[in-house]
Amino acid sequence: MVTKRTAHAGYTVPGLTLQDGHKMATLLQPRLHALNDLQLTLKHAHWNVVGRDFISVHEMLDPQIDLVRAMVDQTAERIATLGVSPNGLPGALVSARSWDDYSIGRAHTSAHLAALDLVYTGFLKSHRETLAKVGALDPITEDMLIQQCAQLELFQWFMRAHLEDDDGDLASAGSKTERSAAAKAPK
Repeated sequence: MVTKRTAHAGYTVPGLTLQDGHKMATLLQPRLHALNDLQLTLKHAHWNVVGRDFISVHEMLDPQIDLVRAMVDQTAERIATLGVSPNGLPGALVSARSWDDYSIGRAHTSAHLAALDLVYTGFLKSHRETLAKVGALDPITEDMLIQQCAQLELFQWFMRAHLEDDDGDLASAGSKTERSAAAKAPK
């Protein structure tokens, strides 16, 4: 018996054409890579924060990591539900991504928070771009992305609260790189 191997099933969810279902899945695949990268980046920061606020930031990151890991699973399962095989392999992530690895190692909590704020900004911008493309075709996928954005925006606010001064300004405002954001972070 010959086993047929294909990345696409001959079905999608009811109410979508096969073409639209597979298009949705194709739009979600880069989001799956980005979510996988985000959860690894958050865990890396979790392990590498130091300084006076260590325990509060270390423990603040745990629920974020757990929630992003759940988003990874949710997104991969949505891709599969749409009739496409999700690819969560590290090599696929590395070859498909358009961003560099997180650039901060062992550093003060505020340095990581400033760098992660920039990571969240880039992630949320690209998530919203996908959301705009999905919205007209599939309200179920749209709802999933809306919920993910809302939760991640809340986490970004948690981080920004550590970086904000009394006037509401972010110490790392205007930074273009993680390293420059980390360098501007208050100590």
